[in-house]
Amino acid sequence: MPYRDTGFFSRLAIDYIDHHTDVAPFYKFSPDEKGLKQAIDERSGYPVNRPALVEALTKQYGRLPRHSKVEENIQRLLQQNTFTVCTAHQPNLLTGYLYFVYKILHAIKLAEQLNEQYADKHFVPVYYMGSEDNDIEELGTFHFRGSKYVWDGDSQGGAVGRMQTKGLKPLLHELFKWFGPPGKVCDELQKTLTAAYLQHKTIAEATHYLVNELFGQYGLVVLNPDEATLKAAFIPVMEDELLHQRSYPIISEQVKKLGEGYDIQAHPRQLNLFYLSEQLRERIEKNGNKWDVLNSGKHFNKDEVLDELNEHPECFSPNVMLRGLYQETILPNVAFIGGGAEVAYWLQLKTLFEHYKVFYPCILLRQSVLWVSAPQGQLRLQLELGVSDIFKPEQQLAIAYVSSHTSGEWKTDAETAAIENIFQSLQKKATDLDPTLTEGAAAALAKMKHQLRTLEKKMLRAEKKKMNIPVQRIAHLKSALFPNNSLQERVDNFMEYYLAHGNTFFETVKEGIKPLNSDFLVIE
Repeated sequence: MPYRDTGFFSRLAIDYIDHHTDVAPFYKFSPDEKGLKQAIDERSGYPVNRPALVEALTKQYGRLPRHSKVEENIQRLLQQNTFTVCTAHQPNLLTGYLYFVYKILHAIKLAEQLNEQYADKHFVPVYYMGSEDNDIEELGTFHFRGSKYVWDGDSQGGAVGRMQTKGLKPLLHELFKWFGPPGKVCDELQKTLTAAYLQHKTIAEATHYLVNELFGQYGLVVLNPDEATLKAAFIPVMEDELLHQRSYPIISEQVKKLGEGYDIQAHPRQLNLFYLSEQLRERIEKNGNKWDVLNSGKHFNKDEVLDELNEHPECFSPNVMLRGLYQETILPNVAFIGGGAEVAYWLQLKTLFEHYKVFYPCILLRQSVLWVSAPQGQLRLQLELGVSDIFKPEQQLAIAYVSSHTSGEWKTDAETAAIENIFQSLQKKATDLDPTLTEGAAAALAKMKHQLRTLEKKMLRAEKKKMNIPVQRIAHLKSALFPNNSLQERVDNFMEYYLAHGNTFFETVKEGIKPLNSDFLVIE
């Protein structure tokens, strides 16, 4: 169904996928087959250091189980006719939210489709891990079967990807209690999660293992950008940022233009780099002839900061304004798949890419999915609700149900109209006698109409009581499909669905995804 009909997406995201003329100046390639073809045709003009990329990937995969498709895709990246289809997300604990896996499945499906379409080229799906994010409150939280699980990082600081996993055993032990009866899928998932988080040193390594176990069969390549050999290619941009802070005025101009019609997702800082070390990820600020790392006591002069950058590029971390620029510097990427918020901030960056002569990819809104189980689907039919109806507010559905299944005796429309006629006649009489009585008559009418609306609400409640069971079923269906009045994919974790269906869950979602069709997917 159309995204705009769900009521959950911003006007900017809707206008973008609808090719609205107001958004056109802020991207290069339209989010459709035509735009993607143009991106593929132009990508070859922007070379990347393929040997460095493959070297970094080979190192990061280390002793991980090697899926033949993954190994093949990594080696293919050395070839000039191989390109990537990329999605990015932070290493949320146990993947965090459902859309984590939907993003990845979208990238996989698009790569498969392009490989069928272009016989002379090869396309590799890539999960770009945002391992340098330091928001542990967000990344350390997930929901499972109605319960919220929180890991505070055991008081560790810095990038979440670098955090040690050694304190996660109690959380996993508590989680596994609610996995349900033993079985092949349950046992294998528990084994995979245990190996990921208790046999790997850091969150980034654990996430790499978990994603590889779940999606390696499809040839998905996982890339952790927190790597010195990769950041070496980004040194010229980071040096320019440190010395001249050119990104701020460039992005600010785009923000000003885009902000004339839409809400802005993210604002640039004067200097858009962090300093990164063990237990530390803090903003860098330039103050006079000094570069200060906030909340750390670290300070550099010009020579010192440039020496640090060239000798240890891994100590410098791009923020959200420069992350995409770094991504496209190290990957031969043609398409980036992101959520609504990601699409919004990418639309602020086109001129920055042009300034640094870095390829600006085709930006695609990730596939959103609502998974409706068989019992939920049966309940929907029993309640006589269409697929689009379930996106409507619960109160609206309840009123519609009651209205369609009663004689309508609780409504006071006819009485209100009759009283209005009587009061208009009385108002005329009163005005003829004394014009000062006009306002009093109008106030009396307003008071009576208010009392009628109050009475109507009470009669509706009485009618609802007669239909308490179907009204409660509507509430149950809505709360199950839209937890916390949000989209299911923004609250639930994949484990609940994977435990019920195994890999069929992934296969079903992948089958339903139409990578270049801008529609919301409902799977019942």
